[in-house]
Amino acid sequence: MEPNNIERQSGGLDTAPVFFTAISAILGAILFLRLGYATGMLGFFGAILIIIVGHLITIPTAFAISELATNTRVEGGGEYFIMSRSFGLKIGSTIGVTLYFSQVISVAFYIIAFTESFVPFFDWWKGFAGFELPRQVVSIPALIGLAYIMLRRGTGSGIKTLYIVNIILFLSLLLFFVGKPIDPSENLTRLPGNNFGFFNKNDFFILFAICFPAFTGMTAGVGLSGDLKNPGKSIPIGTLAGTFTGLIVYLLVVWKLSVSASQADLIEDQLIMSRIAIWGPVIIPIGLAACTFSSAIGSIMVAPRTLQAIAGDKIFPFRRINYFLSRGKGKNKEPFNASVVSFVIALIFIILGDINTVAEIISMFFLITYGSLCLISFLNHFGSPPSYRPRFKSKWYFSLAGFLLSVWVMFMINPLYTVLSYGIIVVIYLIVEQYNKGKKGLVNIFKGALFQLNRRLQVFMQKRHSSMDSEEWRPAAICISPRSFEREKVLELMKWISYQHGFGTYFHFIEGYFSKQTYNESKEILYELINQAKDSESTLYIDTMISPSYTSAIAQVIQAPSISGMENNMVVFEYDKNHPEELKRILENINLAKAGDFDICIFAGSPHPIRHRNDIHVWIRETDEKNTNLMILLGYIIIAHPDWKKSHIKIFIISATSKSEDTQEELKGRIAAGRLPITLANIEIVTLAPGQTISGAVEIHSKNAGLTLIGFREEIIRHDPVKFFTDFKEIGDILFVNSSKSKDIS
Repeated sequence: MEPNNIERQSGGLDTAPVFFTAISAILGAILFLRLGYATGMLGFFGAILIIIVGHLITIPTAFAISELATNTRVEGGGEYFIMSRSFGLKIGSTIGVTLYFSQVISVAFYIIAFTESFVPFFDWWKGFAGFELPRQVVSIPALIGLAYIMLRRGTGSGIKTLYIVNIILFLSLLLFFVGKPIDPSENLTRLPGNNFGFFNKNDFFILFAICFPAFTGMTAGVGLSGDLKNPGKSIPIGTLAGTFTGLIVYLLVVWKLSVSASQADLIEDQLIMSRIAIWGPVIIPIGLAACTFSSAIGSIMVAPRTLQAIAGDKIFPFRRINYFLSRGKGKNKEPFNASVVSFVIALIFIILGDINTVAEIISMFFLITYGSLCLISFLNHFGSPPSYRPRFKSKWYFSLAGFLLSVWVMFMINPLYTVLSYGIIVVIYLIVEQYNKGKKGLVNIFKGALFQLNRRLQVFMQKRHSSMDSEEWRPAAICISPRSFEREKVLELMKWISYQHGFGTYFHFIEGYFSKQTYNESKEILYELINQAKDSESTLYIDTMISPSYTSAIAQVIQAPSISGMENNMVVFEYDKNHPEELKRILENINLAKAGDFDICIFAGSPHPIRHRNDIHVWIRETDEKNTNLMILLGYIIIAHPDWKKSHIKIFIISATSKSEDTQEELKGRIAAGRLPITLANIEIVTLAPGQTISGAVEIHSKNAGLTLIGFREEIIRHDPVKFFTDFKEIGDILFVNSSKSKDIS
């Protein structure tokens, strides 16, 4: 864990503030101002579907938060703290910034909605003075009053106010539910049908975007984490209780609206609840004012704490900004400076004044945050890290469904805004990455999941190994060399083999016994080799091997399991053509590798640079029955690498008898059946002149080849092998190939 440097003392709040903060945010402006409109536009079943889809996102998120909150000691910062300690500070702070803006914009949203409770006053003024007052004459003083309460009195006064307004909220809802249906207004335009007889699909996601902020209030109480006595207990109970209470209330309100008012009334009167409730003209505006003001209180208690926690982790580029925003006031480190900044941002959005626009912006920010929380939970389930031991456990499929649904809904609401939202996140991440290079980043998110995926794939591949042998062949090559830094060509060869169609493991050999000294040496060498591989974008897996002798090292690596999930099937030896004495250590160990039924390749590196633009030449003799297909397949696999994109495979068939034409026709058939990119013009028969050796013919045709493949049989190893391998002096790099058995080229 990367510790937050804010030393906040343990708070004294219990579970009740979490619940009341959440429920007051849930049962807020949307409930009173927009739910009736949504019911009128979509019908009863459409409005119910909005609630269900919204809670299919928020309930998995509530489960995820509860799970993550019981897996670690939650400090100040609420959702941000949970994300940053699960994703790492770079990703956590990136999403934390969007979370903060969604919270602080919510303050503006609730204050704007609070202003709507003064509609009777605005109507009276218009009739009295003859002109309409802007809503800001109420919203701006309301924000200033809220700022005074929070900055002067702190969290304690906010909690006390929260209890009072929740009592008013529940009283207004009670009077609404016991109210009687109303008669349709004569001055309102009649619309066909009733609230139970239609579903308007076209406007569904527009209205979903407007209504979704109502359901996001369920995480409002999480932001109080730094002020709770027992966050691991209070957050799950308070959050889940608020979420399910809100779900039940919303379903009941939609039903009550549908049976109490006509479609026209629901659409054209945003305060329709005031006409249904007992004492509605008085109690509903009071209830709206109470719930919106309490929601604003809940948001303004949470947003500055998120900003304070982000600054406390020193995420922002400038040290003075981090210091200013992370400073707290009093023994509980109240976020005074962060609150001032939050009120200024809220004021900007209040001046904008349009509640629907602000609601859509909030929806996008919250959907990103909720999707991220669900993704964290899913990756922890899938990755199964030993440190993930939450007392409250959700299900992985709930979290995955919540994440996927969040992303899908964002695109359905507005694809352009979705792309822009994720684009903003990428920009924020790049800025955070630039100034916080030493902290956990993108890789940390998927480390556990990739580990589990790799583990399961390896087990699956092992179980499927016997059937795969009969289905297809692909190289899983291993190479061990003590000359990694002197000879880069063999590393290039292994990179070509493992690029697309195969898998390669390269071991740097350190001769000696395993000790602290040789172990440290191996780590330094491995680090340097991996850094070199990064520059070349290699897919080759690199490791080191400490062993008393080359023979014992070979014995170890050919028995080691491949990390690819399939068994290693090829051993690549290497030597320098200018140092033929190195052949001795190879020839001494070929039989050791052959005992394991491995294909054998011996790479003879020349002092000349690699000629990528030249062709790959494959030489085939009548005795290469087992080697032919392997050489052709290796040529095809190597030439698939971008280094060889301007090259071709050319095949030479050595002719000493009349059977050469039959061999050519058979080879053409194999190539056609195998759909290999080898043109017939690149298949050539080479007839040996009297007294001409094979090496002489190869030197004539392949002197300038980029790479030459030549087969060899086991008999050569038993009869003067040094002469065979050193006889090709005038050509460049050579790969000698011996196949354990014939490969299927189709």
